[in-house]
Parts: sequence; structure tokens; C-alpha cells
Amino acid sequence: MDFVKEFAIFLQKSGAIKFGNFRLSSGKDSAYYIDLRLVPSFPHQFRKMIKSLQSLISDKIGLDSFDYIASVPTSGLVIASALSIEAVKPLIYIRQKPKDYGTSSLIEGKIPEGSRVVLVDDVGTTGHSLLHAVKALKEAKMKIEHAFVIVNRLEDARKNLEQEGVKLYEITDILALANILHSEEMIDSQTIDRINSQMSKS
Repeated sequence: MDFVKEFAIFLQKSGAIKFGNFRLSSGKDSAYYIDLRLVPSFPHQFRKMIKSLQSLISDKIGLDSFDYIASVPTSGLVIASALSIEAVKPLIYIRQKPKDYGTSSLIEGKIPEGSRVVLVDDVGTTGHSLLHAVKALKEAKMKIEHAFVIVNRLEDARKNLEQEGVKLYEITDILALANILHSEEMIDSQTIDRINSQMSKS
């Protein structure tokens, strides 16, 4: 069984993906909700996910094409932390807002100007949190051209990042996951229709 199929079934059985009616942090309504924060509670699946992400990065851009891994708190940072250990790459992270004490830094970690950075997050939706990180990295004079997520919700993250000169890659996307679950008779056709309808409105 390939990783994406195994992962889709795992997400459904573990409750990390749910179908129904949900309100997202953006305020939008959604026919599904993906919570990858649950995955580290299942260490074997978590490690498979991290190794799959590492393989994707290696295949698409090569592990020698960047110096640092960057992420945003909180769920993306858990993934990036595990990846940095597997890939033996230094890690930094970008706060949503500067801390109001100490150095007031937006970027946490030690990194020299001009470093080549790969951005990692859990789920790509509109790309808002990734764009915030990209802008912070650029302002700090870092080189950022690539971002990776586990699941792409296919709601404009790719287009929005491309406008900043950053290419987005994913292990899988919501349509691939939903189609696998439908073929395994774990969700019905109506659920697929609702997801397609939601994407056409995004």
C-alpha cells in the first residue's frame, strides 16, 4: 500500500480528518476539517509522514539546495522539528507577532543573512500563515523559494505563494484523500460533491 492511501485511511480512522460542517480559523465554512496535530500521538504514522515529506523535498528540490528548515507555530513546527532531526538540518521558526520582551524577534533561532530556507507547514489553505513567514524571512534577507505542506486544501495557497515567488509542494491534497476514502467506501458520494463544490467557490 502506498503512503498516501495508508495515510488517508489512517486520518479517517484516527479522527484527524472529519467530514460535516465546520468553521475554519479564517471564518470560512468547510465540508471537512483536517487536524494533523493528532498525528504525533501515533508515532509510527508520524514517522512515516515525516519520511514521506523528506522524500518529497529530496525529489523536488534536493536536500542540498537549502540550509535551514523554517516553520510557523504550532502544528507546522512539530512537523518541521521532526524533519530537521531526520534531515540533519538546522531549524528556525517565525512567530505570528514579535514577542513583547527580550529581543522582540519575529524569527526564533540562529541564522545568518542570505541563508537558503525551506518553509514547512502542516496544511495549506489560503497560504496566509505561510505568506506571513515568507515576508518575515525576506525582510531578514533570507532566500526563500520553496514551501512544503502535508495536505493542500486546494484553496489558493499555491497561487498566493507564487505571487511572492515561492513554489508550493504537498504530499497529497484533499481531493486525493477524499477519492481514496470514497473508493474504500469510508465516505459517500455526497461528501465528495460537497468538497468539489467548496473548492469551486474558493
